[in-house]
Parts: sequence; C-alpha cells; structure tokens
Amino acid sequence: MHSYKTLKISISDHIAVVKFNRPEKANALNDEVFEDMHHAFVALDMDDTVRVIILMAEGKHFCSGIDLSILQNISQTNQACGARKSENLRKQILNLQASISAIENCSKPVITAVSGGCIGAGLDVISACDMRYASEDAFFCIKEIDMGIVADLGTLQRLPRLIPEGLVRELAFTGRNVLPAEAEKIGLVNRYFQGRNELNEAVHAIAADIASKSPVSVRGTKHILNYSRDHSVSEGLNYIATWNAAMLLSEDLTEVFTAKQEKRNPEFRD
Repeated sequence: MHSYKTLKISISDHIAVVKFNRPEKANALNDEVFEDMHHAFVALDMDDTVRVIILMAEGKHFCSGIDLSILQNISQTNQACGARKSENLRKQILNLQASISAIENCSKPVITAVSGGCIGAGLDVISACDMRYASEDAFFCIKEIDMGIVADLGTLQRLPRLIPEGLVRELAFTGRNVLPAEAEKIGLVNRYFQGRNELNEAVHAIAADIASKSPVSVRGTKHILNYSRDHSVSEGLNYIATWNAAMLLSEDLTEVFTAKQEKRNPEFRD
C-alpha cells in the first residue's frame, strides 16, 4: 500500500476519509501534498470498496494555500532560455492542476468539511469537490491577488459555476474573506454548522446516506453531472440517453425491485 507523508487516509463502511496532515504548516500545499493528493484520489477511484470520500484536515486550518517553497523553487530556476523557462513553468502548473482535477475526475462523490482558513489553493481544492460544508470558524478567500499573481489551479474556472460571477470577480479582485453565513447564502457551501463536531457528524451522515445507494448509479450520476455542466442541454440529454442505454439494466436495479418486494433495504455489491 502506498505510504502518504502528508495525508491521513482511513476507510470504513464504504467511506474514505482523507485528511490533510501538515497542521504545523497550516496544511499549506507543497510538492509532496500535490503528489500525495493526486495518487490518493486516483487510488480511491480504483478502490471498489469506497463509495464516497470525505476531505478534511488536521489542525486549526483546512488549508493556508500553496506552500511558499513551490514559488521559491519556481523563481530560483537557472534556465537561461526564456522560452524553455516558460515551457517548464507551464508544465509545473499543469501538473499541479492535475492533482486538484483528480478530485473532480474521481468517480466517487467527494464531500469536503472546512474548518478554519481555506485560503488560495485551498479554494482551488474545495471548488473541485462535489459538496462543501463548513464550521462556524471557517473563512474563505482568493488570496492570490494579494501575492501579485493570478490564481491558476481552478478557482477562476470552477467558482463561476458555483456562485454568481459578479461575486467571483469581487472576491478575486479584493482577496477579502468570506465567512460561513455569507458562504452559505451565496452557495459556496451547502450548509455551515456551529462547531467542528457538529460538522463532522453531519458530513459523515450525508456520506453514509450516499454510501447506501447503488454504487453504479452514484458514479454515473457524478459523471453525467460533470458532463452536463460542460455541455449544452441537448448534448447532455443525448449523452445520458446513450449512457443509460448501456448502464440502466444493472444488477443494482434488480436489487432495488427485489428489496421492495421483500420489504427490506437494498444491499449492493461493491
């Protein structure tokens, strides 16, 4: 089994819990975190025992953004050729993007539970998740503007699909904090809770509910939602017709009807 240096991962009752584990660095994302994150979500995607994933963090803050070591390494490159320097930087950015996109591309729903700061690259991470919840001490900000850079790991691409574009622009241009009540109001989080324990219990209850559903249907639903988001309505309808022509008649569908006849809860194979 792969050994993760910057993540804690546990699996129980079809639910995987992934925790950022650099509390001494406020869970800043360094090269190791990006590498671990990419590997973890690809591996969990392939693990048939996992039906839903919760993304959390150890310590006071969910994520304080990108680790400065990454920016320092980029600035210290000794490549003389400007074109080659730019080409290498582009590859680095694409690799970092791929680690976060692994969350979105994972076929299992990913629920994130945010406490404390969710800053800069932390917002890139949660915008790639399927559902977002927070505790009362959480706050969110697009901090890149205050560092003199343009956010490049997904926030500016995904947030306009989650909250009104005018608000995205306000947050991106000002770097101001969004507190939980506002985050819930604008749809950045589904809901916020008074304390971390309440948040943890609620998120696990939602995950357990999802884990009780047909795994084939859950994975298909995420795939179709992502496809439909990026295509027109007519393209989405045509695609789901083809998808269900192949996937509708599953053993999970048979199990649902059998369970109803036998007056019991359905039980699905991994």
